Amino acid sequence: MKVELTRFKVKEGKSHKVDEWMKLLHDRMGEVLLTLGDEKMHVETIFRECLNGEEFLYWYSVQGEGGSDVEDSEHDIDRLHIEYWEECIDSSYKHKDLKTEVVMIQENIKNVILEGS
Repeated sequence: MKVELTRFKVKEGKSHKVDEWMKLLHDRMGEVLLTLGDEKMHVETIFRECLNGEEFLYWYSVQGEGGSDVEDSEHDIDRLHIEYWEECIDSSYKHKDLKTEVVMIQENIKNVILEGS
């Protein structure tokens, strides 16, 4: 089981595109949830923050082992997700993986996650 929190910088002037992107994910949540199974992604949450005039997106995830990569997906929603990513995420800024200190998951939930991996 992999638990991660990663920070990515939004390109300057792309806040409105991030709005569109997040709306797309909300509006097509049924499709999004279907693709998570292929990735063995049990929880994926996106947070947004403005800090010192710069905008960041944070991805929090709990993922099983052996899932497929979103880049390999044939789902239309994943293709759109990647297009927004490429337009909105500043690849010149080195993303930041925050250090996991403690993972607190009820044993029954952890067992379900591990069984699905």
